[in-house]
Amino acid sequence: MSSPLPDVIRDFERVPANIVAQAAEFQPAILADVAGRRGALDGRIKALRPRMKLAGTAITVEVRPGDNLMIHAAIAMAKPGDVLVIDGKGDLTSALMGTIMMTACRQLGIAGVVMDGACRDSIEIDEMDFPVFCAGTNPNGPTKSIGGRIGHPVSIGGVTVHPGDFVIGDGDGVVVVEREKIESLLPLAAKKVKDEAARVAAIKQGDTAAKWLDSALRAAGVLKEGEKL
Repeated sequence: MSSPLPDVIRDFERVPANIVAQAAEFQPAILADVAGRRGALDGRIKALRPRMKLAGTAITVEVRPGDNLMIHAAIAMAKPGDVLVIDGKGDLTSALMGTIMMTACRQLGIAGVVMDGACRDSIEIDEMDFPVFCAGTNPNGPTKSIGGRIGHPVSIGGVTVHPGDFVIGDGDGVVVVEREKIESLLPLAAKKVKDEAARVAAIKQGDTAAKWLDSALRAAGVLKEGEKL
């Protein structure tokens, strides 16, 4: 009989740094599209400031609402380029992280923080320009006394995130792509960027018609066969 997994999993495979660097060149929206329009976290988890961007590999953390003990442990374990992905259960009654912890993250080379919970010291974090994506803010501080898990799959913003997955965020929100899948999406993302640029150029030249629209309306039953807008 196999033994249960420990609460803290220290070793897991990460997306290689060169793949992270290539994927980081694309907008989260592009990667979400080529991933089948999936992997985007609920829009309530958003950048603390719209200009903030991050890209890296997930180190996953599960905490009890309002307690950040395991986040401190994850910071101690994280490697440069990791993104803290924290399942804070959506609780906004107290902040899980603030200036001190964010400063430590930046000093250690952590690429950013994504959490389904609140942060505080938002003005100072803004001045630091450290990328934080969260569900809100609250000046109330957390406790540091309740165990949780690190390195296990978590559910955050409606998306299951595994340790080592690729995480990217900008002013639109956060997208997570499975570690095993991200490299195969890069050629598709490059093609989509090229195709979209061509379409924008055509629109600017006056070709504004959506050529697929009539057939889609017929398929939806809005237009009859042979009918056009």
